[in-house]
Amino acid sequence: MRFLSRMLRHKSVEQLQSEAGQRGDFRRVLGLWQLTAIGIGGIIGVGIFVLAGQQAAANAGPAVALSFLIAGAGSACAALCYAEFAGLIPVTGSAYTYGYAVLGEFVAWIIGWDLLLEYALVVAVVAIGWSGYVQVLLASAGVHLPEWAQQSMSAQTMHYYLQQLFGVHGTAVAAPSDGHRFNVIAAGVSLAVALLLTVRMEWGARFNTAIVAIKVLGVLLVIGVGAFFIHSANWQPFIPTRTFDAQGVGHFGWAGVLTGASVVFFAVFGYDTLTTAAEEAKHPQRDLPRAVLLSLAVAMVLYIAVSLVLTGITHYSNLSGDASVSQAFEAIGLHWVSIAIAVAAVVGVTSVLFAFMLGAARIWFALARDGLLPAWFAKVSPRFGTPARPTLILGVFTAVVAGLLPIGEVAELVNIGTLSAFIIICTAVLVLRIRKPQLPRSFRMPWIAVLAPLGVAFSLLLIFGVPWLDANGWQRIGGLPAITFERFVIWMALGCLIYFGYGIRHSKLDGERL
Repeated sequence: MRFLSRMLRHKSVEQLQSEAGQRGDFRRVLGLWQLTAIGIGGIIGVGIFVLAGQQAAANAGPAVALSFLIAGAGSACAALCYAEFAGLIPVTGSAYTYGYAVLGEFVAWIIGWDLLLEYALVVAVVAIGWSGYVQVLLASAGVHLPEWAQQSMSAQTMHYYLQQLFGVHGTAVAAPSDGHRFNVIAAGVSLAVALLLTVRMEWGARFNTAIVAIKVLGVLLVIGVGAFFIHSANWQPFIPTRTFDAQGVGHFGWAGVLTGASVVFFAVFGYDTLTTAAEEAKHPQRDLPRAVLLSLAVAMVLYIAVSLVLTGITHYSNLSGDASVSQAFEAIGLHWVSIAIAVAAVVGVTSVLFAFMLGAARIWFALARDGLLPAWFAKVSPRFGTPARPTLILGVFTAVVAGLLPIGEVAELVNIGTLSAFIIICTAVLVLRIRKPQLPRSFRMPWIAVLAPLGVAFSLLLIFGVPWLDANGWQRIGGLPAITFERFVIWMALGCLIYFGYGIRHSKLDGERL
């Protein structure tokens, strides 16, 4: 029983609120608009420049706008929960800290450990994609990197070198035929963002706000210019008839709209990263809830507007490329708009790197400050007032991952952590409202008895998929691939070893009255 009670111990909300008012680990320099910019920067990325067009071409047609609307509704349930918690417990750590206050230490550790890897991998994935955009622009200017520095090794090349290092197990892999070895640009931008986050937070926040402004202007350019070239005939039919390809996979119809929603959902979160900066906000209890809801609202309006414009200026079947927005404007002869969008995409995607690197470093700092990881990681830079140690380590880690691994290998573990955090948050906010309804809340989630369980259900559906009866029988719509669950279990097993080997014995709550 003693062992179980140690796993379930938690800090009271009152204790966390008291500590938040007394702590001076960070400098409070972030206002509402800088917090909102972090949220918008985390949400709007490749989703608006790539996914909108790709999902229109593959699954939803013009109804990709409905896919974003459905995904946004599900994300809004979690956003409302984050908003209530952010106003109630304005402490660095986001979902980890909220779980610690309501569900206990072990659950909090699991979600913190999970998000630590998740946010770091998001940085690596986005850095790899960003590198591709930059190299396209460089090539258009006649600049080409050496072949070895253009991309990471392929999975086959990596397998070959592992066999050479550890011996052949199974069928021998042929020697690599290409010269790709290390993605220099992806690694470089990961290190650069880490260095930016190491210096004064207000410098990084100003840079990020400027980058987000450029990105939003690029999106508004798409909407403003594209609106004059819309042909309503391209929206007919708005929901294309359900079809099946040669492999029997269904596309379009309402099932396609739901499939599209499950894919674009991963482009409508990121606001959670701004809550990790709670102790750097000037007025956290007032501004954090507003920033969470404002950033999601702005992002959703832009996503839906861009979806309608894209499918209005060209037929949805022409939007399958990796740069679908630029290609759509090229197709109607607006080359200058295409170039401007490409530049805005390259510049703007750096804000995603900023948001998720910031989130990962703050969660690592919170874990260490609570004693679940060594206290060495919880030392704030005396010169800059930032968690420099975990930030720089994350910079090196993400640079190595982005430089060496193919994007497919890295992306397979992304998303399950955020969805797990959404389940924890939506559950915890309801439990706390029932357990302590008298607590003063700067923001109270409306219809909590409906929306919180709906947020849990939506996250579970996105993890495991939705059963759907088609002409070809029952299919699973959406859901994460099996390899994601396998690697998730491995990471969680490693996390349990660290917690039971170190964290449970060094927790700051060890020895306190439970």
